[in-house]
Amino acid sequence: MASSHSSSPVPQGSSSDVFFKKEVDPTKHIRPVQSLPDVCPKEPTVTDQHRWTIYHSKVNLPAALNDPRLAKRESDFFTKTWGPDFVDTEVIPSFYLPQISKEHFTIYQQEISQREKIHERCKNICPPKDTFDRTLVHTHDKSRTDLEQVPKIFMKPDFALDDSLTFNSVLPWSHFNTAGGKGNRDAASSKLLQEKLSHYLDIVEVNIAHQISLRSEAFFHAMTSQHELQDYLKKTSQAVKMLRDKIAQIDKVMCEGSLHILRLALTRNNCVKVYNKLKLMATVHQTQPTVQVLLSTSEFVGALDLIATTQEVLQQELQGIHSFRHLGSQLCELEKLIDKMMIAEFSTYSHSDLNRPLEDDCQVLEEERLVSLVFGLLKQRKLNFLEIYSEEMIITAKNIIKQCVINKVSQIEEIDTDVVVKLADQMRMLNFPQWFDLLKDIFSKFTVFLQRVKATLNIIHSVVLSVLDKNQRTRELEEISQQKNAAKDNSLDTEVAYLIHEGMFISDAFSEGELTPMVVDTASQRNVSPNSEPCSSDSVSEPECTTDSSSSKEQTSSSATPGGVDIMVSEDMKLTDLELGKLANNIQELLYSASDICHDRAVKFLMSRAKDGFLEKLNSMEFITLSRLMETFILDTEQICGRKSMSLLGALQSQANKFVNRFHEERKTKLSLLLDNERWKQADVPAEFQDLVDSISDGKIALPEKKLGATEERKPAEVLIVEGQQYAVVGTVLLLIRIILEYCQCVDNIPSVTTDMLTRLSDLLKYFNSRSCQLVLGAGALQVVGLKTITTKNLALSSRCLQLIVHYIPVIRAHFEARLPPKQYSMLRHFDHITKDYHDHIAEISAKLVAIMDSLFDKLLSKYEVKAPVPSACFRNICKQMAKMHEAIFDLLPEEQTQMLFLRINASYKLHLKKQLSHLNVINDGGPQNGLVTADVAFYTGNLQALKGLKDLDLNMAEIWEQKR
Repeated sequence: MASSHSSSPVPQGSSSDVFFKKEVDPTKHIRPVQSLPDVCPKEPTVTDQHRWTIYHSKVNLPAALNDPRLAKRESDFFTKTWGPDFVDTEVIPSFYLPQISKEHFTIYQQEISQREKIHERCKNICPPKDTFDRTLVHTHDKSRTDLEQVPKIFMKPDFALDDSLTFNSVLPWSHFNTAGGKGNRDAASSKLLQEKLSHYLDIVEVNIAHQISLRSEAFFHAMTSQHELQDYLKKTSQAVKMLRDKIAQIDKVMCEGSLHILRLALTRNNCVKVYNKLKLMATVHQTQPTVQVLLSTSEFVGALDLIATTQEVLQQELQGIHSFRHLGSQLCELEKLIDKMMIAEFSTYSHSDLNRPLEDDCQVLEEERLVSLVFGLLKQRKLNFLEIYSEEMIITAKNIIKQCVINKVSQIEEIDTDVVVKLADQMRMLNFPQWFDLLKDIFSKFTVFLQRVKATLNIIHSVVLSVLDKNQRTRELEEISQQKNAAKDNSLDTEVAYLIHEGMFISDAFSEGELTPMVVDTASQRNVSPNSEPCSSDSVSEPECTTDSSSSKEQTSSSATPGGVDIMVSEDMKLTDLELGKLANNIQELLYSASDICHDRAVKFLMSRAKDGFLEKLNSMEFITLSRLMETFILDTEQICGRKSMSLLGALQSQANKFVNRFHEERKTKLSLLLDNERWKQADVPAEFQDLVDSISDGKIALPEKKLGATEERKPAEVLIVEGQQYAVVGTVLLLIRIILEYCQCVDNIPSVTTDMLTRLSDLLKYFNSRSCQLVLGAGALQVVGLKTITTKNLALSSRCLQLIVHYIPVIRAHFEARLPPKQYSMLRHFDHITKDYHDHIAEISAKLVAIMDSLFDKLLSKYEVKAPVPSACFRNICKQMAKMHEAIFDLLPEEQTQMLFLRINASYKLHLKKQLSHLNVINDGGPQNGLVTADVAFYTGNLQALKGLKDLDLNMAEIWEQKR
């Protein structure tokens, strides 16, 4: 009882405020713990060496038996291991463990005392278990002792003396052996064995009698109950006999007549069934001849419907009829034959439809025939007919190209077909106009071909959708019918008659008599062939003779195809909605595949012509014309099929890339040759280049059309006028502007190469900048062209040419930006880099001009001496060189740039003069030397301001004197 109690003799830590009334501050009782070295092996289970575990609390036996504090142990191994700071400390009682006293068990004793009293009282009342009847135990033990004397073999459930081993164990043969003078002893042994067995028998009988005596009352009670039961059975038998007599009388008076009427009704119904079955057998017998007639007129759907109906009748209505045992297999073979015939017929139809002359219209060939074939194939789940159509499309596309090439080659008299046997080689002998006309003819034939394929696939698609729609409507009607039947069943409350006669419910007999006409009507509707005779009135009601030309499972609904042909949709379709939907998607994919086939054949045609590099040799106008034709064909096929095919577009892009590479390499080579032969002298500007620049100013970046009459009358100009500014340029730059416009116009004609053209144009502009820098600033023209020196005029002319290109870079950028997709605007940064490079180049040229004069000033002013005459020869030479510089660049550079350049030159002059005066210790003190210097400077200033365009130049010559300290 105490074990089931929920309380525990040890107080639980979770009970709040039972034993601990006061919080103990652990910081007041805990001293810093000194860590002892772990002389034991490390445990493999410790994962954190800094976390204390129970394994840190153990030490070995020598450490526990030896006191490390003793002086004589100071050099011991343990002392050295633990360290000199080890001291023996008093163990402080843990404040986590409370002091347990008797008061802690008071509550538990109060709870358990009442139960203890009850337990003691029950123990006094109930006797011990071992105080039972000693007599019974003694008797039981005596019986068990007696039975133990009997061998165990007699107690086995499978004990049988017919078993030889058992018999030998019970009656050993040694007791019956009388030979050898041992007869008396064997006889005594046999007698002893007999007495022993008799003793075993007596023990068993005594035990059985004892058990019977214990249960004697039960035996007497059973005997008494047996007599009473016999009396009850006798009375029951008499009552059953009387009941049977009464039931027999009731059956004779009330039931025999009615049951006879029911038997007659059942007999009549069975006769009607037999009659209808015979009519049905006669109808089924005519199935094969009827199928042959339908196949002779290509009525595959009707033949399949008739076979399906007959198969259903054989399985349901005529199952087990011996005369029709082979008809099912014959119909299956016939159905397989019809499948093969339909596939062959569809293949023939596809061939004849796709190989019609392409000059005809795009109407569907024999639409009714196509609809019938598709219905039959769908009914038989032969969905691979689309693969047949696809293979036929591939063959037709090949034949279209082959026929077009043959027709075109036959019109060219220059091609000798006897010498050039291969058709591809004959095609390669065509020039571009002839080959272009051939390609245009192929594209037009492919367009008609795709329109024809689309019309045919639309008919097939409409048939599939009609079947799918009919399936959905049939399913909806079935659901509505099931709901109505369920409601009707719930509303009816019919009484079931349980009186059974010959294995049939009476209520079933009545209801079958009412439903028989409906069953006969259904069977006759489902199983009537076209050759069936009209029904007679042979003991069958009028509804039983009603016939129909269609099966109950083949009720049809009509819809119309795009061509106006009515579609009779049969309900006996074996395809699911998922399969029909997948088939409709495959039809659409087949239309896409037709477009891909045409594009693939066109790509192969192009590649066969491009083997000898024919397409790469086309000029710009020819390639643009070819590109536009291919783009038009791509758009037409996309409009017909609803999806853009990428193969021809990819081939066009590949050829466009090759064209762009050749286009760029030709112009880059041309520019390189022009630069290598450029002598960097000012060139006259032809009128056509001025017109070109003027057209750009009007916002039209394109090459103007040549006007022969107008260009002959106009003379070349000295400079190029751009938006009112004059540009003195070299001939290479004029051609470069034309090349740039060719790039821009190519982008307009072939939009797909915009990004490539932008990259190539950037490369071209960078090449011009770097190459011109090498030739002029790097003096490469001295070796390439043979110039004697790079003059200031060459430098100024180069700078002006670069400024002209910089002027047009924003216009070019805007032109490309309008034609680039937004996600590629980052490519426009190339123009920003080019503009920066050009500005840096122009600045380097200006610095070069200043450096030329700077070296001259350094050379002349280093020899300057302050003495008469005035002006000095040094200043005369400086003014002469300044005049030459001005003469060289004034007609090339604008006036503003000239002034800025001479200001920088003047600053260099002042720096060198100031340095020389400082070297000569000439100061602004009004003395004779100061006067001579002032006179020379005045001469320099007057000559410089007398130059054209430099009159108002602020020279600020006072800076040549050092400031007074």
